[in-house]
Amino acid sequence: MTLTPLPRVMVEPQVRAALLEDLGRAGDLTSDAIVPADATATMVLATRQPGVIAGLDVAALAFELIDRRTEITVVHPDGSALSAGDVVATVRGPARALLTAERTALNFLCHLSGIATQTAAVVQAVRDHKAKIVCTRKTTPGLRALEKYAVRAGGGANHRFGLDDAVLIKDNHIAIASGIRTAIERARATAGHMVKIEVEVDTLEQLDIALAASVDAVLLDNMSVEQLAEAVAMVGGRAITEASGRVTAQTAPAIAATGVDLISVGWITHSAPILDIGLDCR
Repeated sequence: MTLTPLPRVMVEPQVRAALLEDLGRAGDLTSDAIVPADATATMVLATRQPGVIAGLDVAALAFELIDRRTEITVVHPDGSALSAGDVVATVRGPARALLTAERTALNFLCHLSGIATQTAAVVQAVRDHKAKIVCTRKTTPGLRALEKYAVRAGGGANHRFGLDDAVLIKDNHIAIASGIRTAIERARATAGHMVKIEVEVDTLEQLDIALAASVDAVLLDNMSVEQLAEAVAMVGGRAITEASGRVTAQTAPAIAATGVDLISVGWITHSAPILDIGLDCR
């Protein structure tokens, strides 16, 4: 799998802000007091549990922003599935800089690798079906681009990045518009010809109305497996079908077996546990 790194201009503000948060007003009091200014060190980033790596460029940037003389040699790139104890990368440079940047680098790397690892587990669970695993907008404020990159590193795909990507008519839009048909008509009247329209439906009756209005996609929310199968049959290829709600690695295979095109999973970004990775002297 080939991953395109995020442009530095998108990543640097978040990394710089995280470093400033850690350095505060006086810098790294501990490292500056204990470590000689001219000391150098070689350290390794190593996994302490199995998982999928994501965020090495972000970690490398944390070290670089503290001291441009640091060098990172990647052993296993983003998207790699590793065992516990595997060396991910080697970091060399001024010892103070490595220690100062350590926690910020690991915070990003462990968090993003955790997302990639959990995504990979769900992707693996539906490997025998056509359904793609996609993320949602349930992301950490300010980290959306990074977290969605981590989903891709885990073999998943991205849903819309923001409110400006596409029209997604949800239950509250429908309630305020007093009906699905009205909501779709209003959206179609203002959306550009390149903008897709998706509608969230909870029942097969709502699905029938949405299909009659020729929407591009339907979000089948919190439906049972039996309802999903019937919904896919009703759609008959006329729209993209997306299932959401109560999706785990255990429930995903049955959902995918209904024939849906997409399965959206919010928790892979908002609740994924970190992947334990450490920075150790060599």
